[in-house]
Amino acid sequence: MKGTFILILLLITGLAASAVSYHTGYGHNEGSAAYNMASYRVDSLKNLLGSSLTSKDAPIDTLTINRINKLSSEFIDINPDSALYYSKLAIDKSIVLKYNKGIADGLLQEGKVYTSKGNFEKAQKSLYGAKLLYVKIGDDRDLASCYIAIGRVYYWTANYNLASSYFNKALEINKRIKNEAGIADTYHNIGMVADGVGKSTSALDNYFQSLSLDLKLHDKLSSASNYNNIGEVMKAMDIYPKSMEYYQRALKIWEGSKNIEGISTGYQNIGEVYLLEKNYDQAINYFTKSLKLTLGQDNKDGLSGLYNDLGLCYANKKQFDASLSYMAKSLKMATDYKLDADRTTALNGYGTVYNLKKDYENAYKYAFMAKQAADRLGNIGLRSTATLQLSSALGGLQRYEEAYEMRKVYEDLKDSLKSDENVQKLTTYSLESSFKENQRLLAEEHARKDEQYQQKIQRQGLLSIIFFCIILGMIAVLIVYYKAKRKQQKINIMLEDRNSEVMQQKTDLNSQADKLNDLNNLKDRLISILAHDLRAPLSTLRGLFGLLEDDSITHEQFLSMIPQALKKLEYTSDFLDTLLFWINSQMDNFQSSTKNFTIKEIAAFEVQNYQEQAAEKGIRLMDSVPSDLTVTADPNSIRIVIRNLITNAIKFSKQNDTISVSANYQDGQNVLLSVKDTGVGMSEKQLNKLFKSKVDSGTGTNNESGTGMGLLFCKDLIEKCNGHIWVESAQGSGTAFFFTLPAAAVVKEEEAALAS
Repeated sequence: MKGTFILILLLITGLAASAVSYHTGYGHNEGSAAYNMASYRVDSLKNLLGSSLTSKDAPIDTLTINRINKLSSEFIDINPDSALYYSKLAIDKSIVLKYNKGIADGLLQEGKVYTSKGNFEKAQKSLYGAKLLYVKIGDDRDLASCYIAIGRVYYWTANYNLASSYFNKALEINKRIKNEAGIADTYHNIGMVADGVGKSTSALDNYFQSLSLDLKLHDKLSSASNYNNIGEVMKAMDIYPKSMEYYQRALKIWEGSKNIEGISTGYQNIGEVYLLEKNYDQAINYFTKSLKLTLGQDNKDGLSGLYNDLGLCYANKKQFDASLSYMAKSLKMATDYKLDADRTTALNGYGTVYNLKKDYENAYKYAFMAKQAADRLGNIGLRSTATLQLSSALGGLQRYEEAYEMRKVYEDLKDSLKSDENVQKLTTYSLESSFKENQRLLAEEHARKDEQYQQKIQRQGLLSIIFFCIILGMIAVLIVYYKAKRKQQKINIMLEDRNSEVMQQKTDLNSQADKLNDLNNLKDRLISILAHDLRAPLSTLRGLFGLLEDDSITHEQFLSMIPQALKKLEYTSDFLDTLLFWINSQMDNFQSSTKNFTIKEIAAFEVQNYQEQAAEKGIRLMDSVPSDLTVTADPNSIRIVIRNLITNAIKFSKQNDTISVSANYQDGQNVLLSVKDTGVGMSEKQLNKLFKSKVDSGTGTNNESGTGMGLLFCKDLIEKCNGHIWVESAQGSGTAFFFTLPAAAVVKEEEAALAS
């Protein structure tokens, strides 16, 4: 008879398992999802910091360090990696200045980031370092914040005694320094610990105290966290309508502030209510929406809970493959990131799924592990769920005596919960009434202050009349003063106008004098060049024709001298062309000839023109310029520069040497062109003279002569085109001339598009 009773009892237990096994007793008590900070606040801090964030040489001061730490705190819930980067930057800069406050603030932010990432060992190390520094400098407000951060590390690792100890230390400090925002935050965290160990009454009491202060301080986001956690407690007490009401209050605030993590938490909690009410399709809909948002936030605790919730939904819909897949993700996430309570919840979930699947051996294995973990945590809700699943699994394995004993343990746990739950329900409504009364008193306080404000306005009205009369008298005095002042201002304006005219005339005269001086210098340079460089070839021609006129040479001798004379004329003509173009480049309208063109056209033309001259000396002249390089410059200027550099290279190269003309993009803004030869090269002394003034041009490898002005022209022309020219050479190792030109705007836009 007893065996039959046990069998019936276990069958009832098995049915109960499918109905209540997903009630883990451990919900999303954290709930304090961070505010998705509006981008303008982050941008504002970055603008204030300026080059301090990017330049190692930027000046460091304590104000800059404080702003960097503030930037880190803004990023904690938006982008933890950025928060970690800025906290480390603040620590490094603070160490240089030996600024303990900056180091402590950086360590505090660093510890919070490590906590959010589940790296609790690093979090403890950073937070204990911050605590020691805050104690040393006597910063009570930040020390209290540090205690809260340390307490949260212990909370997440289910060390509730130490968590409670640190939260109480923070509460004591915040009360002493009358920091109401800190007091509210501390009550909130104390409530989480109480809820974690199954003390729902204490949890509600702390949540409502925190909420009352949040409303007083108009802290909407903290209020949303408290609404959410009150809903969690009521859900655990099976008061689903009230739970849903508080969840929706929290969700409304989070949606209004576009708080992504908060919205995700709200969706998940509402989904859990639907799960408890066995509306599995609606629950899956909310869990799926929450999962999409949580994946983007990298919230390990939230992800573990969501995978567990989805696994329970699909298990109750008899879709066991999908269910076990989600359970595996939940358990792995909780194990990898050392989330002990989430791991226990996942083990309970596995036990529930296998009991529903009637795989009692696996159900027993996971329920047994869940009970061991729940006993270590001391969470009554998790222990009762694990005990129930263990009883169901033992019944399925026909180990009825053990199942019966485990059932009695479960009933004892439930009895302790039920006796407490009755008190909790009464306390809940009492606390709500007290909360509403506080709201009414707060409203009356606002009304009283409004009345006092109106009375103050009336008193100020009388004073205003008196002041008005005084002001009228002052206005009369001011009018007289204003008229006199206005008259004086008109005289001053006239004097300033005259002075401006005189100064403008002086400026114009100085400008004209500078232009005349420049023209005079240009004239002197031209006369010097013409006198020096045109006299020799003209004297040669005059002497040649004089010899012919005097019959000093024969006709055949004259004909043999003609090629050399033509060569002199060609040189002189080329020199005049170059000189005339350079003179034109000195004029103010030179920029009007600037345009976009492909450098290949000019380079190929000049290389082709000098192929014969190079071949006569046994020199190899090559064109390696790509056909798609487009620059913005004056084509004639560049033609002259390339021509001068090629003739220079031919002049100082010998048989079997190579001259190459090449070009490529230097960066997104400029094109780099080069004319390289393997000729005789130059000494360091010769290099130092180039581009500075007219130089004595040496003779070439075939005794070719030059003006010494070519490179000076090249420098002027390249700089007119917004470019830069330089040379690299060594004696006996050849010479390489380089110059840059602005890349065409079309090319820059294409590269910018590719980069983006």
